[in-house]
Amino acid sequence: MSVNVSRGVVAVSLMMVLSGCNAGGLGSGLGLSSSQPAAATPAAAPGQAAFVQGFCPQIALRDGTSFYRSYVRGKDGDAEQVIFQASLADTTRSCARTETTLTINALVQGRLVAGPQGKAGTINLPVRVTVMDGDQEVFNEVEQYPVTLADVNLPTQFIYSKAVNVPGNVSGTTRVTIGFEQPKKK
Repeated sequence: MSVNVSRGVVAVSLMMVLSGCNAGGLGSGLGLSSSQPAAATPAAAPGQAAFVQGFCPQIALRDGTSFYRSYVRGKDGDAEQVIFQASLADTTRSCARTETTLTINALVQGRLVAGPQGKAGTINLPVRVTVMDGDQEVFNEVEQYPVTLADVNLPTQFIYSKAVNVPGNVSGTTRVTIGFEQPKKK
């Protein structure tokens, strides 16, 4: 009888653990769930009390900018002339607030793959981060993010992170978008 009870306890425990693994939302692959507002408890400076942050804007990939492909000059669209392709996937964030500033630590998981014309080395990927509060843009920046491709036969995974400071009085409609800056069409 104790063997059957033990098996039942183990089975229920295993089901609870597995259901906990699936409870995360977008970004759960990074170890954090973004399905609920993130909470941050910043370290208190001497003479300041720490507090729990209740609002942390969602992070989303900008429409149509979650991949970036580079071609040999003048050969755009030719699959045999691809130098590399990068893509962005899961996102997550954490936030800390002072009386005047909201700091959003945005993270996005990415992958870099060499194409037929690819070579090992460091590749700068143009990543744009934009923060909108309603219809008002409060932050917009393009950063050339270096990623090293060690072997053209193996994809490289990377984590892009950006600490963004915005005014502390942003509303609950604030949203953050991340994506690759696409080259201008000629």
